[in-house]
Amino acid sequence: MLDPAIKSKIDGLWNSFWSGGISNPLTVIEQMSYLIFIKKFDDKELEKEKISKGSNVHYEGPFFIVDKISNKKIMKEEYRWNVFRNFNSDTLFPLFTNEIFPFMKTLASRYLEDAIFLIQKPSLLYEAISTLDSINLDDSDVKGDLYEYLISKLSISGVNGQFRTPRHIIRMMVELMDPSIEDKIMDPACGTAGFLVNSLEYILEKYTDKALLIDGENFRRIGDQLSEENWMHFNEKMFFGNDFDNSMLRIASMNLDLHGVSMDNIRPIDSLSSSFDEENMYSLVLANPPFKGSLDENDVNKSLINMVKTKKTELLFLALMYRILDMGGRCACIVPDGVLFGSSKAHKDIRRILIEDCELQGVVSMPSGIFKPYAGVSTAVLIFQKGGETRKVWFYDMESDGYSLDDKRTPVEHDDIPDIVGSFKNCLKDKNLVPSKSDKWFFVDKGTIVENGYDLSINKYKEVEYEEKIYEDPKVKLARIRELEVEIMRELEELEGMIE
Repeated sequence: MLDPAIKSKIDGLWNSFWSGGISNPLTVIEQMSYLIFIKKFDDKELEKEKISKGSNVHYEGPFFIVDKISNKKIMKEEYRWNVFRNFNSDTLFPLFTNEIFPFMKTLASRYLEDAIFLIQKPSLLYEAISTLDSINLDDSDVKGDLYEYLISKLSISGVNGQFRTPRHIIRMMVELMDPSIEDKIMDPACGTAGFLVNSLEYILEKYTDKALLIDGENFRRIGDQLSEENWMHFNEKMFFGNDFDNSMLRIASMNLDLHGVSMDNIRPIDSLSSSFDEENMYSLVLANPPFKGSLDENDVNKSLINMVKTKKTELLFLALMYRILDMGGRCACIVPDGVLFGSSKAHKDIRRILIEDCELQGVVSMPSGIFKPYAGVSTAVLIFQKGGETRKVWFYDMESDGYSLDDKRTPVEHDDIPDIVGSFKNCLKDKNLVPSKSDKWFFVDKGTIVENGYDLSINKYKEVEYEEKIYEDPKVKLARIRELEVEIMRELEELEGMIE
């Protein structure tokens, strides 16, 4: 967790950006990202210089630049964070905007290629540099938590159906999938890399000595039980993400980088396009792809159209996830409710694939308020494994995620998420389990789903399951009949009153 003192500093700086004319949260995060990158870059150079001195090896870093006048290499000390942080605002601002920022773009062309520096007030730049300089970014946990805190302020709905997935929903999906160090994890519409970052945090927690846990919370995620080979995989070949939004790409890249993972695997690709043709590549896919937005029909990968002939991105993304998963690979993704019961051929085709060519393990029906205030759409989490055999599908009717379902989203006492995770894991181990009357989960046989046109809407089977429980217990059935009699009598009395 981020220290309250650091939160206070960031909140103060955030307010300064707002009063300085930069009110778009996405823009604020981008501008702070550039500064964090520059600071972190100089810190790395200082470390390299320290090592070279200790080993008596000459090192010329990128701050050695050919001078245009003398045509000789000189050290541009004034371009370094540890130097310019001491300049006053009047000296710093023109130097930073005219020289330092353009120079830094050449050092990280992919990350800052089309970046635009938008801080227009010398006092704001000075405050931003002073604030970030006062925070210890040498601590990997602090760096990661700081950036996640910044991203949590991203309270806007973007274009193309983008909106930030609540972190506790991401965490629930990660826990449901229980990733291991052997996994190769992909998010084909990664946004700010929330699924990837939560996955890497989960991995580090999973492979950290439990003696470092305090009251169930990780005191420090260090992954001390990982081997050198594990670390190489973790840092370079475990986490992958695609997105076509440049702002999201910059934030996602910085997010992974600050968590110690290579940003090179965050790629500027439209995953549905013909230019992305990966298949059978990943052991785990986690995603909340866009449900709507612009789609270049002529550029959609033909392999996806062959699976589901449609313009709907939510169906095409499901086809994509099936394609990129390796045999035995698992997936947890968020879909709009329409995917579960849509009657078009494309809707039925994708559900048929999930049930006939995969093991469809679970459907978590989520209430419509989950994504408020950004969107009120009803959604579900689909969980499936490529190449498995579907026999029974586990359904869960989520009523609460621990927050109110209005626009305020204030914390509430009841939270179904711990029960969702625990119930799914128990039912995955033993599919002969029978729910109690108070449980919100139940199984539905594959045959029943096929008979219903591969319909996966929970209400289609919730009533059936409830009726089955009634017939199994005559006393429960009799009590229900009495309840219905009372309801009917009350309605009749009301009708008679209205007639009179």
